[in-house]
Amino acid sequence: MKGVKKNNLYKLFYHTEWTKESYKFSLVGMHTLIIRKSNIQILLMLVLLSFVAGCSSSGPSTLNLMPAPSIYNPEIEEALNITKGALVPPTEIFYATNRAPADSNSTQYSGERGGVLRFGGARVMMGKGGYTFEEVREISLLKNRSEEYPLSVTDVREYGLFSKSLNSFYAEEVLKSGRTAQDDQFAKRINETLASSSRKDVYIYVHGYKVDFDNPILVASELWHFLGYQGAFVAFSWPSTPRTMAYLADLETSEISSYQLRRLISFLSENTDAERIHILGYSVGARIVVKSLAQLSLTRRFGGEKLRIGHVMLLGGDLDADMFGANISEGLLDIVDDITVYISDNDQALAFSGWVFNRSRLGQLGSEISLTAKRFLEANPKLSVVDVTNDSDASSGIGHAYFRKSPRVSSDILMTLKYNLKPGERGLKREDYGSVWTFPENYMDKLHERIMLHIRQHHKNLPE
Repeated sequence: MKGVKKNNLYKLFYHTEWTKESYKFSLVGMHTLIIRKSNIQILLMLVLLSFVAGCSSSGPSTLNLMPAPSIYNPEIEEALNITKGALVPPTEIFYATNRAPADSNSTQYSGERGGVLRFGGARVMMGKGGYTFEEVREISLLKNRSEEYPLSVTDVREYGLFSKSLNSFYAEEVLKSGRTAQDDQFAKRINETLASSSRKDVYIYVHGYKVDFDNPILVASELWHFLGYQGAFVAFSWPSTPRTMAYLADLETSEISSYQLRRLISFLSENTDAERIHILGYSVGARIVVKSLAQLSLTRRFGGEKLRIGHVMLLGGDLDADMFGANISEGLLDIVDDITVYISDNDQALAFSGWVFNRSRLGQLGSEISLTAKRFLEANPKLSVVDVTNDSDASSGIGHAYFRKSPRVSSDILMTLKYNLKPGERGLKREDYGSVWTFPENYMDKLHERIMLHIRQHHKNLPE
């Protein structure tokens, strides 16, 4: 099984022998099994559905606070003053969702499709609450925390429906619910948030498979916190289902969700004061992002609206690498400032996904990048591939959620968003004939030096 390592997920089986017709496995502590090749794919699909949960959640809607990004040492903290408020900022974190309401009178949402995009705002709490600003600040920046700090959504307020997301198949049913369109209120709230920020950018986070409504709000709140609450953050919560066996259903739902994300991006471009719109897509969320942007690139080709899309980050992308290449050929790069693809050979969720579908996943290209693609990457600085395989923290768990679990990877992502730095400027090193970027041993030293230089250039009163 290509890409699946014995010392990780593959240790479930001890592989002893295979032929063209069958696989022979010994399960640890059990008898030997001989499984025909025609049936092994079904078996491993079931295993996949259990382990792709690297982008999933179950049980109560909580999320333990991510490790502090390595870039935030005392000197950087003092210079950046990254947190001027508590972990629950005074302004709401925004959401857009095409989930159906849990019931007719609820502002909570289910895993069912809602047929329309809904806008709103939410608040997030750490632990049981009651922390002071300084306590939250210190806890979030601790490098070696002795305990976990769960985040939870405490309040959800729906503004209303997005009028342009209604379609003929759902419009009458949705409008009968009594909920009205509130496009203007959503744009107004975002513009108010941007007006209070020195950075006028909007960030969109698109989650992966098998999570509930709250999860993307919690992840977005973490990222926004470590960006110092600059700009405005929108969690795009598409109707993935928090059930293990929902993987294939979620993939199909991701298709219709790409249509709604496209509508959201267009709305933000047309109706807010955002200077740039940055988009992060994780796992299946990367598939949604790519499809939405591909649709927008075709629209623009035929005289569509002017977009202000900045950085696009595809994190552990669970999508066909060939399809991504086709979208690039169709002009995907023409509507963005740049695209960064993060990959890892240790991503066991994508290893199984690629084996089951017999197609290379974008987030696990590695040595499979063709010579033509390498030449394209060398000649096109708007597209970068960052390989995190050699980062030890990136292999945590099943190696899928490294954008949160690796302090170096999260530093790379956040500093790109905050300072618009290119890979070489961040301290990354070119590998594989210049087509792929990796983390050298002195990466954090280089990134620290570059960030301090940037800060001093823009704040002349800082001490040398």
